[in-house]
Amino acid sequence: MDPIAIAMISDFFHPNVGGVESHIYMLSASLIRRGHKVIIITHSHPPDRVGVRWLLPALKVYHIPFQTIASSATLPNYFTFLPYFRTIILREHINLIHAHASLSSLGQEGILHAHLFGVRTVFTDHSLFGFEDAASILTNKLLAAALKNVDAVICVSHTGRENTVLRGQLFERAEDDSSTSIVRKSVYVIPNALVAQQFTPRTEPLPLDTINVIVVSRLAYRKGIDLLVVTAPRICAAFPNVKFIIGGDGPKLNDLLQVRERHLLQDRIELLGPIRHHDVRDVLVRGSIFLNTSLTESFGIAILEAACTGLYVVSTHVGGVPEILPENMISFAKPEEDDVFRALSEAIKIVSEGRHSPMEAHERVKSFYDWGQVAERTEKVYDAVLKSPPMEFRTRIQRTMDLGPFAGPIYTIILIVECLFFLFLEWWMPREDLDYVHMHWDQARFAQV
Repeated sequence: MDPIAIAMISDFFHPNVGGVESHIYMLSASLIRRGHKVIIITHSHPPDRVGVRWLLPALKVYHIPFQTIASSATLPNYFTFLPYFRTIILREHINLIHAHASLSSLGQEGILHAHLFGVRTVFTDHSLFGFEDAASILTNKLLAAALKNVDAVICVSHTGRENTVLRGQLFERAEDDSSTSIVRKSVYVIPNALVAQQFTPRTEPLPLDTINVIVVSRLAYRKGIDLLVVTAPRICAAFPNVKFIIGGDGPKLNDLLQVRERHLLQDRIELLGPIRHHDVRDVLVRGSIFLNTSLTESFGIAILEAACTGLYVVSTHVGGVPEILPENMISFAKPEEDDVFRALSEAIKIVSEGRHSPMEAHERVKSFYDWGQVAERTEKVYDAVLKSPPMEFRTRIQRTMDLGPFAGPIYTIILIVECLFFLFLEWWMPREDLDYVHMHWDQARFAQV
């Protein structure tokens, strides 16, 4: 594939830490090493992260001066972003927009504005969401509106693909029967990956008299921390040689503090607080078992990192988690207190009897997941998108009207006003007055970084 200029757009990027942030960075770095130009567009992090920053290897990051409202996401604004977006896309000679995360307003707006420049679009969804509560209904409608204009969608698991297809209304009429809807062909599955060299098992074996259960997660409701709160005291009572080491921060931290005080488990439950990503491996090697109690999970990069570090994994059977590891490397439980207790008890027995080999687990995960393979598969999606005919504006309007009797006209008006505002910007800030970046980049230098 010929080198192209790609703009990754998301509200979720460094210095914040998380699965989406790591995915964007590692994919960008891998694409740069393959000869492409990649920039990042995200929001600012006052007081010091505003404007342009650089990350290795030669990754340029634009921090737009927008404030976040919750969970590092910005408020949907549509038109405020367009002047910044236009300047960056034109001066960097961008060929393709790759937006990430359903809750990222910047990503959705980037998809909406891209057609004004003839730039093609790809969207990656990283999470699972419901359909019943008010927040899910609103965010699903915003996602569906954005994906009416996208050229291709990537999901990190097959379960995530099914969820995104339903939430984003990624259907089109069958050619042979106008009454039948089929899933759009441009919905792909490309899993996450990791740098296996960063998650090697410890060289010396752990002492047999104590088994440490590691939890590294955001301490929030959707991560199943309520299950952890009720299960940890039961495990400590049943297995005197088991300790819990919990890393992360969030609204459920107080619940863990209270249960530790209530059951006098200060020496059995260790709370580490927030953990930087480069310190995760140092936490993981302290244990033999990794526990994930999520209520919903599209892929679960933390599970992959733990398995690569040699830990035996116990997880709730939700979302795309069953797609990650072979059955003999993980024990599943229903998202219920009794079943989590059962699965964790079985894992403690497996580890105590020496039936799990950390080095063998590391080698298997290392062969399964590699960022080079992810970048290569993503390139094929880019190539298919760039070779496909662009979507006509009439088709864009028709798809937008399919959103419904209320949302359809509203988003159609947004599309029309967006075009008028773009014409105003073309007159107010002519393209010839912009400070363009040199459009040729040193591919060989990037490949050697």
